Amino acid sequence: MNLLLVEDEPSVISVISRGLTDEGFTVSVAPDGLIGKHMALENSFDLIILDIMLPGINGLELCKIIKEQKPNTPIIMLTALGTTENVVNGLDNGADDYLIKPFKFAELFARIRTLLRRFSGMASNDQIINIADLQINLSAKTVKRDNKDIVLTATEYRLLEFMAKNKSKILSRIDILESVWDIDFNLGTNVVDVYVNYLRKKIDKNADQKLIHTAVGLGYVLREK
Repeated sequence: MNLLLVEDEPSVISVISRGLTDEGFTVSVAPDGLIGKHMALENSFDLIILDIMLPGINGLELCKIIKEQKPNTPIIMLTALGTTENVVNGLDNGADDYLIKPFKFAELFARIRTLLRRFSGMASNDQIINIADLQINLSAKTVKRDNKDIVLTATEYRLLEFMAKNKSKILSRIDILESVWDIDFNLGTNVVDVYVNYLRKKIDKNADQKLIHTAVGLGYVLREK
């Protein structure tokens, strides 16, 4: 497995590079955003780890650029910026996971393994999920409602797909965090609530039949009325 680490702190580079190399990974390092952009777009990596505060191009902008051209390359944001707003901003720009510094290498390694499993198991056949007049194409990763295209961010799509695959099942916030983002609930983040509201505005706002429901005290569920 080939990984790209875009990081400018020597101590962090040392810990991650040594740890991942010991686990059998090949690690390439970019010390700033411009070099990271060139390396990410010109080479093939199984996973990319990005700091946010980088010289040249910041990690948020770089993540967006990479995801636009290589949407199936998993990206982990690794940063000291840990507020809910920071997390949401990172995910909005295409990050698949978000780990806050200081961190334990064991946790980073666990998240890397989880993301690699998730992306290696992506559906290759043309699967369709229909719920009322909502249609989700799992292969093309497109969404329609009443035959009208709905444009979702990568994070919004992952949340919708997870809820659709668990149609009519009440999903707790921790279920969603762990399955969609692999984020521990002890961060005290309200990312799930934020993204469910994003989805509601796009999926349900102008529809007579609401599909995304709140189970008070329990979580959320996607189901027909």
